[in-house]
Amino acid sequence: MTGSIHLALEDGVATVTISHAARFNAMSRLMWRELRAVFEQLQVRPEVRCIVVRGEGVHFCAGGDISEYTSFRFEEASLRDFHENDVWGALSAMLSCDVPMVAHIEGNCMGAGVEIASCCDIRLASSAARFGAPIAKLGFPMAPREAALVAREVGLMTARQMLLEAAIFSAQEMLARGFISRVLEGAALATDVQATAQRIAGLAPQAARANKQVIRALSNPIVNVDEQGKSLNLTSVQLNSPFAYASSLEHREGIQAFINKRKPCF
Repeated sequence: MTGSIHLALEDGVATVTISHAARFNAMSRLMWRELRAVFEQLQVRPEVRCIVVRGEGVHFCAGGDISEYTSFRFEEASLRDFHENDVWGALSAMLSCDVPMVAHIEGNCMGAGVEIASCCDIRLASSAARFGAPIAKLGFPMAPREAALVAREVGLMTARQMLLEAAIFSAQEMLARGFISRVLEGAALATDVQATAQRIAGLAPQAARANKQVIRALSNPIVNVDEQGKSLNLTSVQLNSPFAYASSLEHREGIQAFINKRKPCF
């Protein structure tokens, strides 16, 4: 099973559900493409006044579906295609959507989950939620545009800890660092998410869309960066070939170790 993205609409509130329960809602390539299509659709539906993004069951999104990685990650061209078309295509569609978004975060919010949550305007989390991007354990870096998005939303210090030491943070820690809007216990989370979405849906929809356009303009360099990532001015990354590591030994080792359920040897 490759998972799927579900869309439901009621009273002006669209609920987008990340569904891949067997893998804690990890994102497959198909799911990235579906996510893009869903947000492109929502952007042009004037009856949609708020979007809730959530995971099915007890997790938001545990990252990428690593079981697929050996089929495309070890060649630079296919790796670039994955990040620039599948992943960034979906994230860009979310970032370009003028409808206010509320993230309903429970359980694991890792890697791709942090990226998806970073596209949302308001983030509400369970006290049991956990956040991180421990891809250093898998032997590869975060793609430049994805890293720029995450760093902007979680803050540079938190991004450094996530990416350099594979740090995992609690919901309370992410609240203190400004990434989470509110932390709630148990069933109170779903109640608050629903109330927040309804409150937004009851406000002026065109004003909300205009506000989002202004907010997006403030972060325009991330959205409009070219496919090499040059406009990010990240001097520590070889932006002319950010996916040249595709065939590297540590990249292969990190993926294979995860699949084989063993500790990687870098």
